[in-house]
Amino acid sequence: MHSIPRQLATFAAVLAVLYAGGFIAGQFIETGGHSGEDMGSPHSQPGSGDAHSGEHTTRAGAAPAVVRGLAVAEQGLRLVLETPELRRGRRSELRFSVVAGDGRPVRTFDVAHEKRMHLIVVRRDATGFQHLHPELGEDGAWTAAVTLEEAGTYRVFADFTRGGKPLTLASDLRVDGDARLEPLPAPRDVAAAGGGYEVRLDAGDPAAGREAELEFTVTRDGRPVETEPYLGAGGHLVALREGDLAYLHVHPTGNGQDQTGVGFAATFPTEGRYRLFLQFKHRGQVRTAAFTQAVSR
Repeated sequence: MHSIPRQLATFAAVLAVLYAGGFIAGQFIETGGHSGEDMGSPHSQPGSGDAHSGEHTTRAGAAPAVVRGLAVAEQGLRLVLETPELRRGRRSELRFSVVAGDGRPVRTFDVAHEKRMHLIVVRRDATGFQHLHPELGEDGAWTAAVTLEEAGTYRVFADFTRGGKPLTLASDLRVDGDARLEPLPAPRDVAAAGGGYEVRLDAGDPAAGREAELEFTVTRDGRPVETEPYLGAGGHLVALREGDLAYLHVHPTGNGQDQTGVGFAATFPTEGRYRLFLQFKHRGQVRTAAFTQAVSR
């Protein structure tokens, strides 16, 4: 008979412990001990934002930074690669279409940076960069001649503007053979562009979520070079995030006339490393200089 009160007392003690534990856990949750608080922490994954919206919040109170090229479809449009695999070292025709929701190819595009379509091809380790300007056929498919010297998986970016809205859709392309991926080079403020040309980058100390001014100066054999207008500006810049190759939107700050300095404004969405590909024109030839840029939190 005495065992029943003892059991009731034990049960009541267990309930008290469970209630206290639940109260402590509830206090932890209410004070912000959940993953949503850590979107700007070093533990966040670079590609954790919504690939369709193209916006990443880097820290509390910061304005969303726009990135593109993380999705194959956006705003009712989809990138379709008709040639998802190419042969290594062989000149090939790369065919693709931008299709609407009904599956039909889109044929109307705005002219942006003097072209209706910019096609960027780069291997997943940020090597083998190419910037192409494909032709639109009567069947609605775009075609571009390309030669990819190394095996591996490449990211293909279709960068275009339609109805005044810039879009970048992306998909993967495979090149046959065993791939030897290269580590991202260490950050340096000087890069070679072949033919005696060198480019110096002055980026200051860019921080995630804040607009950074990127200033490039071109020299040849140590002498300053005045770049010629290329795609409506003093140069063209593509910025890709290490890992997921998120495609950043940058704005030229020059007027496209001859100039010794080529400037851009860019907002890096997260801390980490980015690969910058500057293209400039001199004496009628387009050259490319590549940089690794570190971005702080």
